[in-house]
Amino acid sequence: MIEWPNLTVAASLKPEELRPSECVLGFFPVIYYSALLCVGVPVNILTAVALSRLACRTKKPLYYYLLAVTFSDILSQLFIIFVGFLLETAVFHREVPALWLHAVSAAEFAANHASIWSTVPLTVDRYVALCHPLLHRQISYPARTRRIIGVVLVLSLASGVPFFWWSDLWRESHPPTPLDHALIWSHVTIIYFLPCGIFLVLNSLIIRTLRARQRKHCCQEEGSDRGPGAVLSQRGLGKTTAMLLAITSVFSVLWAPRTAVVIYHLYVASVHSDWRVHLAYDLSNMLAMLNTAVNFFLYCFVSKPFRSVVRDVLLLRGGPLLHRDGGGNNALRRNHTPPNVSVDSLYSNNGKRLPRDGTPSPLQRTPLKRN
Repeated sequence: MIEWPNLTVAASLKPEELRPSECVLGFFPVIYYSALLCVGVPVNILTAVALSRLACRTKKPLYYYLLAVTFSDILSQLFIIFVGFLLETAVFHREVPALWLHAVSAAEFAANHASIWSTVPLTVDRYVALCHPLLHRQISYPARTRRIIGVVLVLSLASGVPFFWWSDLWRESHPPTPLDHALIWSHVTIIYFLPCGIFLVLNSLIIRTLRARQRKHCCQEEGSDRGPGAVLSQRGLGKTTAMLLAITSVFSVLWAPRTAVVIYHLYVASVHSDWRVHLAYDLSNMLAMLNTAVNFFLYCFVSKPFRSVVRDVLLLRGGPLLHRDGGGNNALRRNHTPPNVSVDSLYSNNGKRLPRDGTPSPLQRTPLKRN
């Protein structure tokens, strides 16, 4: 039976005399996080294998960025869910050395920042590809993509070091100190406000660009200046954009409650003293951690090549990707694009560049001989 704290009596006590607020959810968080870990880790490993195959075969920056997001999600599940919520809280009940607690706290924030900020260069890449395609062909290639991912991961991991001094919101009875204010506001800015602001601006520009192109195509005569290659390209861009919007939207929805509860704890009521804030904080953490396990299902729902590669991995097959040619027929072929060239450009067998619709240029067409 749970003993509810008497808020009237607690108000007359000193902060150091207050007992920590009770967890009204009982063992439900342990069951939830155990299930999330058992599902999320295998699913993310499967996602990483599938994305690695797609990245090696197509050399597209999209799959490298998604692979970085998946790797960061695995780190978040291991440090935050397994070590933080299950091992420390459920098994040891926080009865471990303080140095261990602070070190794990820094690792949790570093993995969390890496998981979220790996999506930012993906959004920037999609914005440049859709709104500035000529620039994207020049600056987007696998070597540069890997360097960008490396820089983002290093900065994200370094940003977790200051959170070595993060206070335990469940057990700290003293009022928030100036250091707590600085760390909490730095956390919500890094983890939510800044990336969500970038997502909102760039996604709005992407949607506006796609709508403008759609209106332009609707005004043109059907079939004029649009070959089958252009139709397939538009479908690919639409699916890629849908995947990006799904990833960023799910993140914004799942992390919003936790951001609000942390700020509420800072200025209104403490998690330590009010069981209702404690309950809201537990539930918001559950929603936020759900974000580390849902991307696989988003990829399967949107991307047919991803579903095909996942099927090959599960069936222990390693065949080449299935491409569609301009006539709608299936053809098996491997993409051997040079590493310093953007895959958005199409090339013929002799190395000469083809137009965007995949049709030969007038200089390459062979004239018909008349009898």
